[in-house]
Amino acid sequence: MTRVSLRRVSFGILPVAAVTLLASAPSAQQRPLPNQEAFLQETRKHLQTDYTLQRNYSYVETRHEQKLDDQGKVTSESVKVIESYPGLPGEGRWERVISEDGKPTPAAKLEQQDRERQQKAQEYLKRQKAAQAQGTPKKDGQVTKARRDTNASVDDVFRVFDIKMQGRENIDGHDTILFVLTPRPNAEARTRDGSIMRHFGVRAWVSEDDYELVRLNAEAIETVPFGLGLVARMHKGARISFERRKVNEEVWLPSSVTYAGSARIGLIKVIRRGGVSEFSNYRKFTVDTSTTYSSPR
Repeated sequence: MTRVSLRRVSFGILPVAAVTLLASAPSAQQRPLPNQEAFLQETRKHLQTDYTLQRNYSYVETRHEQKLDDQGKVTSESVKVIESYPGLPGEGRWERVISEDGKPTPAAKLEQQDRERQQKAQEYLKRQKAAQAQGTPKKDGQVTKARRDTNASVDDVFRVFDIKMQGRENIDGHDTILFVLTPRPNAEARTRDGSIMRHFGVRAWVSEDDYELVRLNAEAIETVPFGLGLVARMHKGARISFERRKVNEEVWLPSSVTYAGSARIGLIKVIRRGGVSEFSNYRKFTVDTSTTYSSPR
């Protein structure tokens, strides 16, 4: 399974599918469950703002990537510790690898990267000031497109899945509502995300107070095609778990992603991969207000 495919599922598709994810503690179940339709409507509103909230944070990611044998056992593992920052408008996040397999990145290399990034950020701010002085409105087409794409994928969740509320469970001190999402037969998705969702069975736990995703588990219930279907196919049984936590008592952000499974690349090659990404040290950060790329500690 390719890392690109896995990260797309875990960071793009699965948080969207979580509008909706066995047993609950008996004491928690004494209260009546909320109305499903009303609860999902509120959850949906919160999911539509996730991208805007996450894009304003820097964080540290500890990334474990594993090669597996045909029995699912780990044969080798690499570990990277990465500082991740919001990208400049029109580009993806900027990542700074600070160690790999326990070996720190040489200070001189990091300093060079920082100087290059600092210069690029300052050039961007200079262009923005010039545009403002001329009365040119600031463009944020990237955010607009991301919101539009997210809304379309959220719409597909309700087309693709049969959604059932299952119960209440306390996770890390937060009461959550558990939903089970089962793909509907012959569901017609309108987005690429929706086309991939239909191949997964999903369980999602949503905060009862905040209507935010807390945990999500998904498993491929059939082969999942990527690209044109000939480029890569994720095999049935691939598993992905996604967890979030509340940061600074204001926003729910990813805390970990775990995945394991196999995929066929092209017509012959089969790869088996697993891994865990852990996220920590969240810190508010915007290029508009700062060009200093200090470590998010």
